[in-house]
Amino acid sequence: MKVIEVAQELIRFKSETGNEEEIDKTMAYIKNMMKLLGAKVDIFKKKGIAPVIFIRNKNTINFDALILGHIDVVPADDKMFNPKIKDGKLYGRGSLDMKSFAAVALNSMQYVIEHKLPLNFGVILSSDEEKGSKGTKAFLEKYKDIHADIVLDNDVGGDITKIIAKCKNPVFVKIIAKGEEAHGSRPWDGIDANELMMEVLGKIRKIYPAYAKNGKTPKNKWIDTLHFARIEGGKVANIISDYCEALCDFRLVETSTVEDLKKNLDKCMIDGVSYEVVSSSTPVVMDEKNPLILEYKHFAEEILGQKITFEYEGGATDAREFAVRGSTVIMHSGTGDGMHAAGEYVEVSSVEQIAEIQTRFLSKLALAKGK
Repeated sequence: MKVIEVAQELIRFKSETGNEEEIDKTMAYIKNMMKLLGAKVDIFKKKGIAPVIFIRNKNTINFDALILGHIDVVPADDKMFNPKIKDGKLYGRGSLDMKSFAAVALNSMQYVIEHKLPLNFGVILSSDEEKGSKGTKAFLEKYKDIHADIVLDNDVGGDITKIIAKCKNPVFVKIIAKGEEAHGSRPWDGIDANELMMEVLGKIRKIYPAYAKNGKTPKNKWIDTLHFARIEGGKVANIISDYCEALCDFRLVETSTVEDLKKNLDKCMIDGVSYEVVSSSTPVVMDEKNPLILEYKHFAEEILGQKITFEYEGGATDAREFAVRGSTVIMHSGTGDGMHAAGEYVEVSSVEQIAEIQTRFLSKLALAKGK
């Protein structure tokens, strides 16, 4: 399989999260390709839930190795769905996050089938990862007994010289402030919900400091962080706001719990202000001495011709759903930049190298299983 050509074809689909027509077209393209190879392909659909495509070389839900990823992307200008290669870089929406590596997954499936590797191998690609992965959760509810010894996750990082050993727990919290309306010229006749919100957010900031490119940067970046994703309050300029709402994005390291977070938030609440945890997950923490990860690392170093180090990542990954089931999760991606931005790109060589690392690693797994 020509991985870069497949990556370009995938990028051409405007499969923004929620664009059902384009997502269906993307999955149909993948299904047709995999069916021709002899793979078993199912598209899981549930009303109101984004579909998930499930590809297997055998009719099983117990896997020696599994690749997890997604085919949806964040919104972009139409021109970003016309992929271009320049100076060894593939530009386009999803080039880094993560259509190039969906192509790598499909290449690995082709390799396993054509070389008749004695592995139970699968690929799961969701279509709403950019907005909470409800599709993956519904899929795993249906296939509640699914298991994988190893999960290969290319939806992390952006540097092929780094293997991610830890990912944080994303926790989203909604804070609600309720006040009383009054005319803007007579603030003493009302209670400003916006003021209540600012007071509470200020208290929270004392516990979880602000960081920015043009401001403070922590020396140790493996810490709990918070950004205010959305703050909305007020109807018109001359009315004291009676309602304000904020959505907070916390990223917690593995030593911090949601209960710890709640205790901190409880200290910050005042009359008229409350909060609710909208969603939380679990951090993914892998043992850097895990023999399977070290073997993968060895192949990667051999192919790249340089040392690879372990890194910790603040972002979340759907692989957490398998980490909690006991899978060894190997989090490794190609090199690129501009994820979710106008200049998104991936280095072509790194995509090809990830593809080679995967196939060689899978061959070694098959050889070990055959003994």
